[in-house]
Amino acid sequence: MIQPVSSPQQMPSTLPGARRGAQAAGLAAGIVAVGLVAGAVVLWARYGTAVFFETIVSGLEACF
Repeated sequence: MIQPVSSPQQMPSTLPGARRGAQAAGLAAGIVAVGLVAGAVVLWARYGTAVFFETIVSGLEACF
């Protein structure tokens, strides 16, 4: 039978600092995403759908 190198008590679990950093990164990404969506909604309400569709079409024309 194969013996484990270390027992479960000796194996380090996820470091608290790393977990906190991952949570902070996720929170920051969520805040950025909400800000981008809110900005798009405000611009859409102010300038209308025509500006957004024209921007998409001009971007596609530039690519192709």
